[in-house]
Amino acid sequence: MNIAHKSRTPAEIYDEMFVPALFAHWGPVICEIAQIGPGDLVLDVACGTGALTRAAQERTGPKGRVVGLDPNQDMLSVARRRSSDIEWREGKAEAIPYPDASFDAAVSQFGLMFFVDRAGALREMMRVLRPGRRLAVAVCDAVENSPGYAAFADLLQQLFGKEIADAFRAPFTLGDPKKLRAICDEAGLGHAEILQRNELVRFSSINAMVSTERACVWTLGGVLNDDQFATLLRESEQALKPFVGADGAITFDMPAVIITTTKP
Repeated sequence: MNIAHKSRTPAEIYDEMFVPALFAHWGPVICEIAQIGPGDLVLDVACGTGALTRAAQERTGPKGRVVGLDPNQDMLSVARRRSSDIEWREGKAEAIPYPDASFDAAVSQFGLMFFVDRAGALREMMRVLRPGRRLAVAVCDAVENSPGYAAFADLLQQLFGKEIADAFRAPFTLGDPKKLRAICDEAGLGHAEILQRNELVRFSSINAMVSTERACVWTLGGVLNDDQFATLLRESEQALKPFVGADGAITFDMPAVIITTTKP
């Protein structure tokens, strides 16, 4: 059965499937690197449905303030349903609608690769950051460094060709410290650190993973027809078998590369 029911919006599918499988456990990691603490004012750029935003709120406590910024109203609608105590704001990373030096931390996870002007977005995040405070921006590491996703990308290419496989690979395109260093240099962040961290992806089954990836509007959404999906699901049972545990869940590494710096 395809679990990605057509009645659900892309934002709802993202929140119900991708957040627990991939993104929720990264929030505390990014918050730690950004040194977020009680009472801080925090901006989460490209917040999506708020996985990192809510993690930041847990650290700031009732005396802090957390803002989630995203250009997608559907994402923000889901985020508002999840938490009414956070300020959810529509806006783009390249034009953050806040004054200079407004925040104690500026963070973002798994959004930079989709920004139109990546260096411009980093400059904007630094602009709204207070002197002496931290920036932390995470992107997916190279697909080759995530064994389950690498196997899935190879399978897509074998079955349907490079164009469809590259659509799936799109979120991993900045998984190269040299590329990130070049973006940082363009943004005037030559002093930034480039860190690498690892967490796990976990879906309840191969069916859950494949169905969710097919429904993702940022990669395979609308790319595969029903016959192709049936073929992909059948072939994935063998290609992804090495990552399946006794309970039927599929688990593998998904490392990230993180830009971090302190504003002078």
